[in-house]
Amino acid sequence: MAGLRAFAAACFLLVASAALPAAAQTPATESIQIGLSTDAISITAGFSGADLTIFGSLENPDPLIARQGRYDVIVVLEGPARPVVVRRKDRVLGVWVNLESETFENVPVSYSVATTRPLQDITEPNSYKQLSLGASNLYMQPAEPSDSPATIEEFTSALRSRKAATGLYSENVGGVQFLSQNLFRATVRLAPNIPVGTHKARAFLFKSGMFVKESSAQLEIRKSGFEQSIFRVAHDYSFLYGVFAVSLAMLTGWLGRIVFRKD
Repeated sequence: MAGLRAFAAACFLLVASAALPAAAQTPATESIQIGLSTDAISITAGFSGADLTIFGSLENPDPLIARQGRYDVIVVLEGPARPVVVRRKDRVLGVWVNLESETFENVPVSYSVATTRPLQDITEPNSYKQLSLGASNLYMQPAEPSDSPATIEEFTSALRSRKAATGLYSENVGGVQFLSQNLFRATVRLAPNIPVGTHKARAFLFKSGMFVKESSAQLEIRKSGFEQSIFRVAHDYSFLYGVFAVSLAMLTGWLGRIVFRKD
């Protein structure tokens, strides 16, 4: 009996030892990391836009897949989310007036995308929808979900078009470039009217069209100099700032009337 137990234990150890090399040879899953050269950017009133460079790396990439160029990276810089009101103007009796409007909640004020290739060449449209990746796949939550789907879709499309026209929503195809098999550099555009606040940089790794991993980092954009002082006063002392602004406008109008009045 003891000999049978010893034989069984020996067989178990033999099987376990044979399985260990196979487990050790199992390749580690790829992952992605990004880093910003700075965690804060200060802008002034004369800011005319800039390019932000984000560096990143792939961890445990497959050398063969890397050589074949089957890794793709999409980098997004997403601004703070705020409520947005979209209005539609119609001509009434020869005058353009706002007749209808739609309010959307938690809309990213800015959204810049950089890719290794055109989006349609990286993965399927359903993957972008599941990841809410790309300006056309961002979910714009209406404040009144009871509105008709056609109306919501119309105002959603108008909102995206307006953001793109002002440069707040942009796409830079080829803006992500691999410097080696595991190092890459991404360039995203900061619009001249980019909002202040906390922005989130996100990097998405795709392997042969399949989503693998995501990494993120934060970037603070703030005003500097005299503009920052005015901005801080306007937010910290909004009532007094409003009184001052109205008083200044009245004083300016009164002085202008005196200077330019006809005798």
